[in-house]
Amino acid sequence: MSSPAGPGAEDAPRQTPLGAGDPEAPEREDVSRPARDRAVEDFARRSGLRRDEAGQLDVLSAVGGWRGLLESLLPGLVYLVCVVVTGQLGPALTASLAAAALFTLVRLVQRQPVTQALGGLVGVGICALFARVGGDALDYYVWGFVTNAVWLLGLAASALAGWPLLGVLFGYIRGEGTHWRRDPVRRRAYQRVNGVLLAMFAARLLVQLPLYFAGDVAGLGITRLVMGAPLYAAVLWLGWLWSRPRPAPPAG
Repeated sequence: MSSPAGPGAEDAPRQTPLGAGDPEAPEREDVSRPARDRAVEDFARRSGLRRDEAGQLDVLSAVGGWRGLLESLLPGLVYLVCVVVTGQLGPALTASLAAAALFTLVRLVQRQPVTQALGGLVGVGICALFARVGGDALDYYVWGFVTNAVWLLGLAASALAGWPLLGVLFGYIRGEGTHWRRDPVRRRAYQRVNGVLLAMFAARLLVQLPLYFAGDVAGLGITRLVMGAPLYAAVLWLGWLWSRPRPAPPAG
């Protein structure tokens, strides 16, 4: 990240006489900046967020495309239907795990990346483990409360540290890098949309935890599906629009 004053400002510290300061400090800063930027870029690339041909956020890609959306929703839907129809935990867990495993197997056969499907399978396996150990159909949803709480705390910590997570991601795919942190307007915009994503995770807990404690399996299952990938995609799109850079005023 270059200095706001331009290239000349970066050279100025190197002209400081010995004894007037630490002459090695600028060198250490120059080394750390690229390393930090590479880490940010790598993190943003792995997030799956990218722009489409029109230059807008590719929301569908953010949830893994239509197949990824199906992979995230179907195991939970199968579990819910089986629990409501049969009233038995064992068959519901088996059907849910089978659906997640089938997606992974299909990707393997088609020689496609299995990261998302495998991650979904592991997630369903953890949910099934909670339900099996707890012996209650409601316990299938406990792991989701944990992950939502972790994301909420992570987003809050990133905002307090001055590196709002959504700003890091959007800044990368917009080509802003980390330079937006030097612009108070852009920094506020990214803090604002990061807060919207944080509010989504908080809303999930506020809506779903009472259903869990009320023992409402059907209500909890339905809200978990609706407030899952579809809501996440909608919040990302809203955040993208709300954080758009203002057009530069015409010259003169």
